[in-house]
Amino acid sequence: MAVSLCSSGWWQRWRRRWSAREGSRMLLLLLLLGSGQGPRHVGAGQAFEYLKREHSLSKPYQGVGTGSSSLWNLMGNAMVMTQYIRLTPDMQSKQGALWNRVPCFLRDWELQVHFRIHGQGKKNLHGDGLAIWYTKDRMQPGPVFGNMDKFVGLGVFVDTYPNEEKQQERVFPYISVMVNNGSLSYDHERDGRPTELGGCTAIIRNLHYDTFLVIRYVKRHLTIMMDIDGKHEWRDCLEVPGVRLPRGYYFGTSSITGDLSDNHDVISLKLFELTVERTPEEEKLHRDVFMPSVDNMKLPEMTAPPQPLSGLALFLIVFFSLVFSVFAIVIGIILYNKWQDQSRKRFY
Repeated sequence: MAVSLCSSGWWQRWRRRWSAREGSRMLLLLLLLGSGQGPRHVGAGQAFEYLKREHSLSKPYQGVGTGSSSLWNLMGNAMVMTQYIRLTPDMQSKQGALWNRVPCFLRDWELQVHFRIHGQGKKNLHGDGLAIWYTKDRMQPGPVFGNMDKFVGLGVFVDTYPNEEKQQERVFPYISVMVNNGSLSYDHERDGRPTELGGCTAIIRNLHYDTFLVIRYVKRHLTIMMDIDGKHEWRDCLEVPGVRLPRGYYFGTSSITGDLSDNHDVISLKLFELTVERTPEEEKLHRDVFMPSVDNMKLPEMTAPPQPLSGLALFLIVFFSLVFSVFAIVIGIILYNKWQDQSRKRFY
């Protein structure tokens, strides 16, 4: 029987006992003082959790920069400060991003994001939000919260401004999720509704306590939780089964401002590997995939653009076309001459 860590009562009680900050500090302490193996038991015999430093980021932000030796690369207006990394300042028309240089080959993982969004704008006069990515391509600026459109992979959006004027049932800021195989465009005018897998309201602007977001991917199960109430408790946002994400993609975060703006700050990104027991049946079902998809959701097929012909291929096509044409003309002349000879014999 498949065991769901997300629905386990033990797991939820454990999470509530530890705040995101206290849990992360305790993990580091256990790594230093423990048996030397490094893992932390988190699932009643079902899972162990390991901090993956090559995919994690925290103060004092060593290894962050624009060079090829950095584990994390900055893009656009992103800046490293002493207490946070600012993706965009509270200014119009800014765009910034932070990307991990190391592709992630973990099968089951959990990403904890410590962030802060704040600014001078009043109600509905701020924007636009930030996104957390797990995608095939990195460092590709674009219109989707500072990243490229028609991305391949997973996008989690913390949207702070409602673009769709007629919407009434949705309260912003709003967290939503999108899985893309490169064929879908993010619809800004409708706040991404046509392609979202789900979402929840998250009041996260101008708070005086820490705000956290967790993205957990276990056994093809995607779960988003948040700690935004200052209570040091995880609160469910959404849960999507049947999500198929390839390994070898990159983690990143990005933000963009337009006519409206905000400070979008990232304090830490901590990735944990979750080692989960699987039955033989689950092993067969959970084989590696090569294109993102969601069960029971039809994504348009990607049509590869036609490859341009090489010079040699073009020469051969033209050459054989000419040979065929000459051959056809010669055959035509021979048949025509035979037909004329037969016609003359009839008259004699």
